[in-house]
Amino acid sequence: MASSWIHTLASSLLLTMMIIRTAIAKEDFKLRPFEIDLSDRVPRMIRQIQESHLPQTPVYTDTGTSAGITLSDLKSFKQQWLTSFDWDQEQISLNKFSHFTAEIEGLTVHFIHEKSGAADAIPLLLIHGWPGSFLEFIPLVDDLTKTAMTKSGKRVSFDVIVPSLPGFAFSSSPPIDWTIQDTTRVFNTLMTHVLAYEEYATFGTDWGSGVAYSLYDQWNTTVRAAHLDFLPFYPLSSAELAAENITLTGLEEFEEDVTITWSNEGTGYFSEQTTKPNTIGLALYDSPIGQLAWIGEKFMNWSDPDAGHAPSVLTRNEILRSVSLYYLTESFASSVVIYAQNPNGFSTVYSKALNDAPLLFSAFKYNPGFWPPALVAQVGNLVYYKNHGFGGHFPGLDNPPALLGDLREIGSYWEASK
Repeated sequence: MASSWIHTLASSLLLTMMIIRTAIAKEDFKLRPFEIDLSDRVPRMIRQIQESHLPQTPVYTDTGTSAGITLSDLKSFKQQWLTSFDWDQEQISLNKFSHFTAEIEGLTVHFIHEKSGAADAIPLLLIHGWPGSFLEFIPLVDDLTKTAMTKSGKRVSFDVIVPSLPGFAFSSSPPIDWTIQDTTRVFNTLMTHVLAYEEYATFGTDWGSGVAYSLYDQWNTTVRAAHLDFLPFYPLSSAELAAENITLTGLEEFEEDVTITWSNEGTGYFSEQTTKPNTIGLALYDSPIGQLAWIGEKFMNWSDPDAGHAPSVLTRNEILRSVSLYYLTESFASSVVIYAQNPNGFSTVYSKALNDAPLLFSAFKYNPGFWPPALVAQVGNLVYYKNHGFGGHFPGLDNPPALLGDLREIGSYWEASK
């Protein structure tokens, strides 16, 4: 009896100590609920849009978006921004999610954290890139927390964590020498110390793929599955693929052509933001129309031509919501610095991650970066590869059902990874 009582007391004390330790840790990180409230900045944004002056006639032959956003598109966006877009309603919608901030290494890190409620839910860290934001994953969050079946017949649901990269939206700007590896370390701290997950999975796109891949590589005891739709390695040319004896299907040849076109004609922004981020950052800092032209063109050129039609939810209103978030949070200038901080963020040398955990990959037809399965297999333990004939660089918006289904396949491999 005494032994049982002592054991019970010891267990109770241990549990109390764990609770106290967790509480102290959370207090150290200043974990706080967060509510979006940018309404007081909206009138000035509207005035800026109203007072912006656009040319009456095209300044360059209208050849579609190959030369950048067209004057007609910009005028149409401006009209919609002023007449039917409603930030206050967007804000109400976004505040239905559970937002938080935490202080990690002197940075304020903003994130959404929605829990499944299932005891076996997989913690899933979703990481955006540029010119994206946490908004990219909003269409997926609720469905990911619901229990579903994988193709192999396993039940799966997720605790979903969607942070804003440092310098984006509500996350504070990092020091000037900040790198993707620094963000990797901070996000791992968020998952393992602030939120107390021992293991988790991650998905990344664009710059977020660099963070997710770095987590997969460097934090291989805690990251037990990774899913990407972009690689932090430069795509290969057709000649380089042929030299590696990689043959392509018809869809893959189309995707390779999209990548080659982007490489030849669509990288001006990349050079500017890598070498002169201050120039473009400060030039457009207080210009909502300027940010719309710069960012909106990427959303339009990197997405499926049928974006905005089912299954895509990448409407013009969604583009305006994204640009409004950049302008209202005053984060455009700090967001473009990620390019200058990581001039070698995309490598020309393919290397294998130090992780045997599952790696999954989703390809989308109009994504300006294409990697066939044989290339993806060179950088990790590739267990799943799915190519989609609809969608582009922002699949969480451009083809949410496809990305949702692919993410759920993490559940097919999760148990085996432990």
